[in-house]
Amino acid sequence: MTRGGRTKDRETPERRCIVTGETQPKAGLIRFVAGPDAEVVPDLAEKLPGRGFWVVADRTALDRAASKGMFSRGAKAQVSVPPELMSMIEEGLAKRVTDTLSLARKAGLAVAGFEKTKDWLAAGRAKVLLQASDGSDRGKGKLWTPEGGRWFGCMTASELGLSFGRDHVIHSALAPGGLTVKLIRDASRLAGLRGHDGGASAGKE
Repeated sequence: MTRGGRTKDRETPERRCIVTGETQPKAGLIRFVAGPDAEVVPDLAEKLPGRGFWVVADRTALDRAASKGMFSRGAKAQVSVPPELMSMIEEGLAKRVTDTLSLARKAGLAVAGFEKTKDWLAAGRAKVLLQASDGSDRGKGKLWTPEGGRWFGCMTASELGLSFGRDHVIHSALAPGGLTVKLIRDASRLAGLRGHDGGASAGKE
């Protein structure tokens, strides 16, 4: 049992946030390490060597970690925080989502465009609906979150477009699969960083 009284799921890896002190599934946190020059480095792929320390994917928490010296506490050593840390994390997560969506498209697991996305939703083929944050609310409101699936509105039209070789994309749908699981994790963290609701409902941000 955890301190909150809930049964711990041993199948779900958990980590403790150095800011909130709470232990939760690591899918909702971002790992950091101290680089060779004693500078904080975001480890979005969670593969870098060294002692890892974790912060929940929330801009307020990350700002607090940077301003209150909590990264040094987590690293158990004096580390410096690069001024561009937030943009490094945000751009890194956006690129991970874009790259995964591109792989899904090439595998036939993702489509773009209003009509194709609507068709996949109607046929029950979609697990995730992605809609551009800068798209028309009226247009986005005509589509819906897949039953038992997720919606994300944290990517811009140009970011989504990169995955499909287009200048911009407003609507995209993904089928279930390993790539979709990966995308959900990164998109959830990006949504937390950008202040979006991380998958609550289509057409609302």
